[in-house]
Amino acid sequence: MIENVTEFSDLKKLSDNIVSEVGKTIIGLDNYVKILTFCLLSGGHVLLDGLPGTAKTALALSFSNSLDIGVNRIQSTPDMMPGDVTGTRIYNPKTLEFEFRPGPIFSNLVIVDEINRAPPRSQAALLEAMQEGQVTVDGVTSILDPPFMIIATKNPLEYEGTFPLSPTQLDRFMCKLNLTYPSKNNEILVLKTKVNPNVNLSPVISKSALNQAKALINKVSINDDISSIIAKIVRSTREKQSITLGASPTASVSLLSAARGYAAVVHGRDHVTIDDVKDVSFDVLNHRLILPQSDISSNEQINSDEQKKQLLEQIIVKFEG
Repeated sequence: MIENVTEFSDLKKLSDNIVSEVGKTIIGLDNYVKILTFCLLSGGHVLLDGLPGTAKTALALSFSNSLDIGVNRIQSTPDMMPGDVTGTRIYNPKTLEFEFRPGPIFSNLVIVDEINRAPPRSQAALLEAMQEGQVTVDGVTSILDPPFMIIATKNPLEYEGTFPLSPTQLDRFMCKLNLTYPSKNNEILVLKTKVNPNVNLSPVISKSALNQAKALINKVSINDDISSIIAKIVRSTREKQSITLGASPTASVSLLSAARGYAAVVHGRDHVTIDDVKDVSFDVLNHRLILPQSDISSNEQINSDEQKKQLLEQIIVKFEG
């Protein structure tokens, strides 16, 4: 287990170890594991979007099992209340006082399964924690223990009993990852892993080392030219006529943070390049764009994701050196 992270080369080693461990049970999703890793270390949250059976929850659970941190899971349901997320105050007849019982949000990594099955009030209970790393219940604010990350899963095909996420909620996620069906060879490998399913994952990095890694990522340098390009890319999404609603300034910050995390975790580098920005741009921006005549709760989302990818490629190519 990695106990100390002091060099940028340690960050790449950290990522490789997590990928290797998760790969014991999850086939063909190594790149997604790297994204989850740099989002965790960059203070970001991730939305896993994909059709049923594409290993969204399995990926989140395997990733969490590779880390020596506190993990809670929330199974969203239409009757879920905000207190089921944040916790509530309960009267204790012995002490004659109300005592706070913390909810599952009080953990280092929280897996919110099928987030769009939770009603809007319960979805909103996540907003403060995602944005500020704290929870307020009955006027009392509690700071969440770092590192803190939410990994939510969602099905792009909406059915009865679901509630679409608002643009405000989507903007809280640093990245949205679109999981697809595996290739033929990977699907065969998946079947082989089920022949001997008794594989137990072990944590490969400690909580203290993760916090050291978070501090190290904050030292990744980014020059003014790259910052300017990030701003221009995001602003271009607002100015393009084929996009009804472009990305917000929050997206600019997320794109910068993701690029820093990507450079450090994937490449072990202490500075950001334009290629880093390009590589993470779709995952950071795709869920923040609304196309004309599109309904974020409709089955058209799958096709619109491909349109968004093409539009972002058209925007980014203008700023490639």
